[in-house]
Amino acid sequence: MTWFLAAAALFGIEAGLIVLALVMAVRIERAAPPQGGFLDVGGVRLHLLDRGAGPPVVLLHGLSGQIGHFAHSLVARLAPDFRVLAIDRPGCGYSSPAPGGIREQAAIIAGAIRALGLGKPLVVGHSLGGAVALALALDHPDCVGGLALIAPATHPMAQAPLLFRSLVIRSRLLRSLYAWTAAAPAALVARPLFFRAAFAPEPAPADFGSAGGGLLALRPRNLYVTSTELTGSLNDDPEIATLPQRYLMLTIPVGVLYGRDDRILDWRAHGEAMKTALPALDFELVDGGHMLPVTQPEVCARFIRRIAARMAEDAGAPARPDGGDAAFLANPRI
Repeated sequence: MTWFLAAAALFGIEAGLIVLALVMAVRIERAAPPQGGFLDVGGVRLHLLDRGAGPPVVLLHGLSGQIGHFAHSLVARLAPDFRVLAIDRPGCGYSSPAPGGIREQAAIIAGAIRALGLGKPLVVGHSLGGAVALALALDHPDCVGGLALIAPATHPMAQAPLLFRSLVIRSRLLRSLYAWTAAAPAALVARPLFFRAAFAPEPAPADFGSAGGGLLALRPRNLYVTSTELTGSLNDDPEIATLPQRYLMLTIPVGVLYGRDDRILDWRAHGEAMKTALPALDFELVDGGHMLPVTQPEVCARFIRRIAARMAEDAGAPARPDGGDAAFLANPRI
């Protein structure tokens, strides 16, 4: 009887945590609703923001992120000169999940670029989005005219950044159980500390949770995807491990912008090391942390414009896309 009561109590606690996680997800979605429309690509429903007119620029966010990381401060600075498309990577933000790793994600992004008639846009990748952008350029060269990488993950990591280390869970079952029970309430309680650590040494904006979509990272399904991506980005992932061996194949303009005080990724291991692997790399080091698209949008905008100018020089003219608006769903809700 004792074991039965203990099992019943444990089940009750887990059920309560799942209900709490569901309630949290609903409240978070009300505070940080979708900012764009939706596009179906190969059975994956991508959430994306499409602003401005001019040469196309595609923005890919990092681990535990979504388009709010760019929409908060950067998109408005680029939209007067470019057609800016910020995409929730598969499984992140309001995009539906997709199986596979960064190369599968790159294939889906390539499908979106083709469907939207963007030609060979400048692709901006932040953090883990930098790895996806690199895979996109290497696997689908017809979809990328240049790369502007901001604090990118360019090489495999021996261990996860300290901030995310508790999310390295090898078992899918345990990963799912953790995301739907203990992780969400714990993350909500620790949210100020998490934001502070992600932005350090720079301060996190007070409105980052809503305007920057930071709260969406606390939803159970997003926590699961973050754990999956994080676990897969370590040394044992061949998709990450083989990227540096292919960097010399990149003949398009490539730039890397890093904060010398970045506490999530080491600029030496991911920026300087890529400069060694690709001597033609345009490498810029500035004062700042990891979340440069939010904390230093003007610096990022200037960097992106510089790489775009190099693209135009290589092409011989500032080619403009023929456009083609995305056929978005009328109601941008999942």
